[in-house]
Amino acid sequence: MKTYALVGTGGRSGLYIEAISGKYRHNAKFVAFCDTNQTRMDYANCQLEQNGIARVSTWKAADFNTMLDETKPDIVIVTSMDRTHDDYIVRALHAGCDVITEKPMTIDEQRALRILDAVDATGYQVRVAFNYRYAPHHSKLRELLMQETIGEVLSVHFEWLLNTEHGADYFRRWHREKRNSGGLLVHKSTHHFDLMNFWLNSTPEKVYAQGDLRFYGRENAEKRGVTEFYPRAHGYPQAAKDPFALHMEDSAQLKALYLDAEHEDNYFRDQSVFNDGINIEDTLSVLVKYQNKVQLTYSLNAYLPWEGLNVVFNGTQGRIEMKIVEMSYVNAGGKRENEGSIEKAEITVYPLFAEPWKAEFQLGEGGHGGGDNAMLEDLFGERKDDPLKRAADHRAGAMSILTGIAGNLSMQHDKPVYFKDFELVKRLRQPK
Repeated sequence: MKTYALVGTGGRSGLYIEAISGKYRHNAKFVAFCDTNQTRMDYANCQLEQNGIARVSTWKAADFNTMLDETKPDIVIVTSMDRTHDDYIVRALHAGCDVITEKPMTIDEQRALRILDAVDATGYQVRVAFNYRYAPHHSKLRELLMQETIGEVLSVHFEWLLNTEHGADYFRRWHREKRNSGGLLVHKSTHHFDLMNFWLNSTPEKVYAQGDLRFYGRENAEKRGVTEFYPRAHGYPQAAKDPFALHMEDSAQLKALYLDAEHEDNYFRDQSVFNDGINIEDTLSVLVKYQNKVQLTYSLNAYLPWEGLNVVFNGTQGRIEMKIVEMSYVNAGGKRENEGSIEKAEITVYPLFAEPWKAEFQLGEGGHGGGDNAMLEDLFGERKDDPLKRAADHRAGAMSILTGIAGNLSMQHDKPVYFKDFELVKRLRQPK
């Protein structure tokens, strides 16, 4: 049986707490929780008790090394704020632990280099939790491309839509500051750029990006005629008539995780999406040229009426179109199996000089189109041979964030960014 310590007991941690204290309790067990906030750690322990598991020790973030020394976990799960990932990953590796980290692995090149150095120095492993690789529709697309169903892929158009519930949520919380999250090109698009690397079995050569804050933020709201503003939903009557407001008192989980924990750290989970202090983009367009010469046009918009994606692959023998509509959600604001669950999924193949046909696949159940459950089975269940090679290591984690990092630099300097200029790429492309 493997033992686990978890650092960062916010919304995403519940996925792992439920899995290890539930279905995988005979393969895995927690020995410790770590966080900056005791109230959230106490809530994590309540989740264990609800599943009939005894409470584990809790440690403040400042005592992370002591926790590792005294509890000696085999594996550390990192679900903390993005900008802190590298610190916990590096310290865990040097303490003799393997690591499972939520995406993004980290938010900039220097932090990623620290992780690579630690992996090389210690020999321990980092797994990045790319649940979208495991969703059946994404796996099916990988299979079709591996079979050269449309011949050689020449170009891709990839459009990701975030709606006014889930998309808005990134502008209520710590993600709204780029220093914490790297912006949506790193925090959110790491999923999509990883899927591209995964689908194409290639990595980028050149990136050019444009982006801006066009919808959220006070200035944009003022331009649309909004005159009433408030800093956060809780305690402000103006929020009652704002469809973008998050009322944490209406969700037992959000109340326990955040509203009841505010007295410890003054972290407000329900900030207005139309006030000041937001410095990430909500409207993004990216052009990418891959090493295998595939051209990608990518867009991400965070204020749309529905949630999901349209992706099109154009090849020498035809075209594949995939459309996915996901259920709307707020992180930790409802049942976990509803987070990103599928409302509509279809993949259509259009061969040259032949009739189009629908690809057959089993719709995934649970969060993120079934990706959560399949990933958890791979992490904590019985490992099986996987011809699609969906498990992602630190190299995949680094390559996925690097497209977003390059995009941020491209926006900053208004010019293309070349992967060959990154020290990180020089390291990653060295023979293993």
